[in-house]
Amino acid sequence: MRKASLRRETAETRISVEVNLDGTGRYDNRTGIGFFDHMLDQLSRHSLIDMTIRAEGDLHIDDHHTVEDTGITLGQALTQAMGDKRGIRRYGACLLPMDDALVRAALDLSGRPWLAWGVEMPTPKIGSFDTELVREFFQALSTHAGITLHVDALRGLNSHHIAEAAFKSVARALREALEPDPRKIDEIPSTKGSL
Repeated sequence: MRKASLRRETAETRISVEVNLDGTGRYDNRTGIGFFDHMLDQLSRHSLIDMTIRAEGDLHIDDHHTVEDTGITLGQALTQAMGDKRGIRRYGACLLPMDDALVRAALDLSGRPWLAWGVEMPTPKIGSFDTELVREFFQALSTHAGITLHVDALRGLNSHHIAEAAFKSVARALREALEPDPRKIDEIPSTKGSL
């Protein structure tokens, strides 16, 4: 069973994450940040990873610690749930349109974290949410899940559409990479023998 449950507590945040990599995209995410919850719901729905996230953070300061620490905890939960990565496809990519926005995501569940971020937001905020936190979330996720992740916005006029297309494209790429490879179901997808 590719499942994990994880808690992270600091002086700034308390985060709990449950994931099921073989789910149907059911979600129940509550971080206290409405737009971020909406993005996490998209990540779950389009990756087909069942996801339950609870976060309490120092939102009286700003959203940064909550968003980053959620990315850290979710990344660690994904790592735990993947185990030795036996039988997965490993690579995934998605070119995702959303109205004016077109975002490309490509990733490798290599165990070697790297984020290449080619996304510019036209506005500094989406409602009260700082758009720079979209990158912060994916930086934390890629670092703590050991994902080589490239995300590029090829076009877009609306920050909400660009951010949502980024979450959805990463989700679809994750879905592809995490799916079992029926031709190599008992093998680790690397010539090194480990990931």
